[in-house]
Amino acid sequence: MKQRKGVFLSLCAIFVIAAGIFIVSAVTSDSQQAKLSASAGQIAQERGLSPADISAALKTYVPTGKYDDYLMFSSGGHSGQVLVIGVPSMRLLKVIAAFTPEPWQGFATGAKESGDLLDGANMPLGTNRELRWADTHHPALSETNGDYDGQFLFINDKANARIAVIDLRDFETKQIIKSPNMISDHGSTFVTPNTEYVIEGSQYAAPIPFSDYAPIEQYQEKYRGLIGFYKFNRAKGRIDMASSFQIEIPPYWQDLCDAGKKVSEGWLFCGSLNTEMATGGFGDGKPPFEAGVSQKDMDYLHVVNWKKAEAVVAAGKAKMISGIKVIPLQTAIDEGLLYFIPEPKSPHGADVSPDGNYIVISGKLDTHATIFGFDKIQKAIANKTFEGKDVFGVPILDFNAVKAAQLEIGLGPLHTQFDDKGNAYTSVFIESTMAKWTLGEPYNSGEKAWKLVEKIPIHYNIGHLVCAEGDTVSPDGKYCVSLNKWAIDRFTPVGPLHPQNFQLIDISGEKMQLLYDMPIGIGEPHYVQMIKADKLNPWLVYPEVGFNTITMSVDPKAAKSGSEGIVRNGNNVDVYMTAIRSHFNPEHIKVKQGDNVKIHITSIERARDATHGFAIDGYNVNLSLEPGEASTVEFVADKPGVYPFYCTEFCSALHLEMAGYLLVEPNQ
Repeated sequence: MKQRKGVFLSLCAIFVIAAGIFIVSAVTSDSQQAKLSASAGQIAQERGLSPADISAALKTYVPTGKYDDYLMFSSGGHSGQVLVIGVPSMRLLKVIAAFTPEPWQGFATGAKESGDLLDGANMPLGTNRELRWADTHHPALSETNGDYDGQFLFINDKANARIAVIDLRDFETKQIIKSPNMISDHGSTFVTPNTEYVIEGSQYAAPIPFSDYAPIEQYQEKYRGLIGFYKFNRAKGRIDMASSFQIEIPPYWQDLCDAGKKVSEGWLFCGSLNTEMATGGFGDGKPPFEAGVSQKDMDYLHVVNWKKAEAVVAAGKAKMISGIKVIPLQTAIDEGLLYFIPEPKSPHGADVSPDGNYIVISGKLDTHATIFGFDKIQKAIANKTFEGKDVFGVPILDFNAVKAAQLEIGLGPLHTQFDDKGNAYTSVFIESTMAKWTLGEPYNSGEKAWKLVEKIPIHYNIGHLVCAEGDTVSPDGKYCVSLNKWAIDRFTPVGPLHPQNFQLIDISGEKMQLLYDMPIGIGEPHYVQMIKADKLNPWLVYPEVGFNTITMSVDPKAAKSGSEGIVRNGNNVDVYMTAIRSHFNPEHIKVKQGDNVKIHITSIERARDATHGFAIDGYNVNLSLEPGEASTVEFVADKPGVYPFYCTEFCSALHLEMAGYLLVEPNQ
C-alpha cells in the first residue's frame, strides 16, 4: 500500500513539474523543487485526484492575468441572451443582453435606446404585443471568405422568429428584427461565406403570413414554410430589409441549415422533418405529433441555390408579402432554386465540410452519418437524376446518385463539426457519446477510407457540439465542447431543476480526453461557435465621450461636462447630467407630477472598467454607463414623492455617496 501511495505521489509530482506550474524563476534549488512537488502530491492525494485529473486541470488552468485562447458564443436558450465563455478555462465572461431585459447592462430597464430596440421587434400585424422573452438557439459569427472575422454576431429567437445583430466592438445588441411572415424559426441564424446574408429557416409551418387563419384540416393546402435571406450591410452593421427576401417552401418542419463554402458557395442546405405533414391531435384521439412525424424512413434535405434566387428577385419574380419580397414555391421550382434529397428521418444536422464538398446529415432515429457529395449533387441536377417529385412538385434527387458515403457511428447522431486533420466529430444523443471519424478524399488529403476512429462518453444526452472554428473553411482542432441536456450526478444538487452541462474535450492528441465539466445555470443552451480570441478586437472604453451605443457615434444630444442643467418646456423636462467618480451633476431633479422627463446622462470617465450605473428608486429605471457612453431614460413622473437615485456599480471608495434625489411635486 505504501509503495502504491509513493508511486501515486510521484506521478502527481511529475505531472505538476512537467507543466511548470510550480517551477518559477525564483525556485532554483533541488530541495525547493522537491518540497513543492511533495506538496502538490499531498494536495492531490487529499483531494482524491488521479494523474488524469491533474493532467486535465493543467490543460484548463489559466492563471490570473492570463487570457483564454478562444471565446465561445453560446445561445442562452429561454433566457433570451447570449453567453460568452472562455476556453480552455470554461469561465463565463459575459451574458450579452439580446432579447430579454437585463439590469446589469441597463438593457431595456430604463434606457430608451435598448427599449426602442425591443419595442421595434414586438409582435406586428396590428397586435403590437410586447415581447420580453426569447428562446435563443443558433448564434452565428460573421465571416469573410468562409472564416470568422470577429466583427459581428447574430442570434435568433425561435419562439418569435426574431434576429438580433450584436456588434463585437462592444458586445452589445444593435438591431432586432421581427421576421415578416414567420412565427417560429429554428434553422437560423447562419451566414453566407462573406456575410452577404443572414439565413433564417422557419420551424413549424403556418399560413403566410402567420396571422392569416386557416384550419388545421387545410394544412397541406394553406400551410407553408419559409427560408429568409436577410441582406447584411456590413458598413452600417445592420440588416437591410429592403434588400432581403424569403423563399416559400412546403409545410415540412425545417431544421438546421448550413451555407455552402468554397466549391459549394452560393448554395444552402437545410434539413427537415415531418415530411408526413402530420397535424397531431392527441387530445382529440388522433396520433400525437411524436408518432406522426416519424413514420417515414426518410425526410428531405432542402438544397437551395440562393445565388440564383438573388437573380430571380432582381428580375421581379417575387411578390411582396408583409413588406418583404417572397419567391413563391412554384417559382422556386420552375427556376431551379429548390431540390430535395432523401435523408434519414428526424434529422438534426446539415453540416458542410471545410472544403465545401461534403454535406453531413444525421438522423436522430438513425445510426449513421450520411454524407452527400456536392459534385454528385451538381451532376444529378444537371442530368435530372431524380427519384420523382414530392406532392408539391419539388424534384427529389436520387439518394444513391448523390451519396458519397454512409458510416455507422451510433444511435441518435445529431450535429457534426470538423478539425484541421481531416476528422469529423458528431454528437450521438441516445448513446451519450461523441464520435470521431475520418472524412474521405478530397478533404482528407487522399485518404479514401471513411472510418470510425473513436468514441468518448458524454454526461449526458449530448445535443449540439462545437469544435474550435469547426464549421469554417479552416478549423483549428485542439478543443471540442459537448452541450449536454442532462447533468444528473455531475454537480452538487440545487433542486429539481438541474443545470445544463458543457464538457470540454481535448482533441489534439491521439485519444480524446475529457477535461472539464461546466454547469450552465441559465436557460437551455442549444448551439455554440468558438472563435480564436485574437480575431476579436473589442473596445476597452468608448472612443469618445458622449458615445451613442446604437448609432456607434457621438450623440449630438449627449450631456457635456460644463453644460449640465435642467430645461423645462411646458410639461416636458430635459435633464442634462454627467457621471464621474463619485458624483452625478445635477444631484437634484425637481419636476411636477405628470411631467414627461428625459434624462440625458453621459459618463465622462476615460479609465478602463470605470463603469457607473444609474437607478431611480421606485421608477423601474437602471442604466449601465461604460466609460464614454451616453444614454437617455424617458418616463412620466406620475408618482409624486421623493425618489433617491444612485450609482448601481461599485465605482470608488465613495460609491455610496454617488447619489441624488428625484423630487416629484404633487399636483394641487
